[in-house]
Amino acid sequence: MRYNFCTLFDKNYLYRGLALHTSLIEHCPDFKLWILCMDDTVYSVLKNMNLKNIELIALKDFEDPELLSIKNSRTSVEYCWTCTSSLPLYLLKKYPNLENIAYLDADLFFYNSLKPIYDEFGNNSVLIIRHNYSKEYVHLEKRSGIYNVEMLIFQNDANAINCLDWWRKKCLECCSERYKNGKFGDQLYLNDWPQRFKKVKVLQHKGGGVAPWNYKNYKITQKNNKVYVDNNPLIFYHFHQLFIFRPNLIKLVRGYSLSKNVKKLIYYPYLESLRLVMNKSKTFLPDSHIGFKKREIYKDIIRPTISKIIKK
Repeated sequence: MRYNFCTLFDKNYLYRGLALHTSLIEHCPDFKLWILCMDDTVYSVLKNMNLKNIELIALKDFEDPELLSIKNSRTSVEYCWTCTSSLPLYLLKKYPNLENIAYLDADLFFYNSLKPIYDEFGNNSVLIIRHNYSKEYVHLEKRSGIYNVEMLIFQNDANAINCLDWWRKKCLECCSERYKNGKFGDQLYLNDWPQRFKKVKVLQHKGGGVAPWNYKNYKITQKNNKVYVDNNPLIFYHFHQLFIFRPNLIKLVRGYSLSKNVKKLIYYPYLESLRLVMNKSKTFLPDSHIGFKKREIYKDIIRPTISKIIKK
């Protein structure tokens, strides 16, 4: 089957977006990835790189009067989150022959075929994924929600369009980085989707949606060079709160603890992919600092942690 994906990112997430694309090339036989470029730098770099299976969307071609009316009142992060709900809807309306569209966060990375996720999705209209917090992080559910926006699949049918229309409207009304009145970003709106909308499937496969907040729920192993989660193939991991300061200085995660096994089996392959895309893209960059956090941030806070990781 042909897989249809979309994502969005600005220059700060360029390397993560490129690594996502690399992992799809490896594990997805036939796909198209639409990328909403949240700034001109990303659009220019990706256009010049001319990568396989990518379709670029310039922000100016995507924005409509409703988005523009709230743009200046929101931070760059809030505006990205606001656009998330509009992107799948935009593509399903622009390309009515699409069977479905999946939204992917730019900081995902695939380790195996996506087929089990789509097999489980079946004839449903919407697919969502639980945070499935481990015991020590379950308190985060109130603020961040039951489900994570990381990967969502929308069938091109009336149920999914209704869901997307509603989600977009809510995100236009409020999409704040701060938790307030039971709302947080674009994510808490997902909490009642299984009750609010028809044919919403909650993914059960343990290999989809593994992340710093839930990996401790599982036994992570490797067999025949493949990573397994409780004997299920790891399909994708969400590299939340990873910081890139320069090619050889990356903080794996902030706010969560990682086991040596997870670092070795999951994080180190991702770091290698980041290194490769950095090398591949550097001749296309107008500025060598693009994609990196500012030095003064890690100099006082991050570097000791990074040094320990590198030594290990």
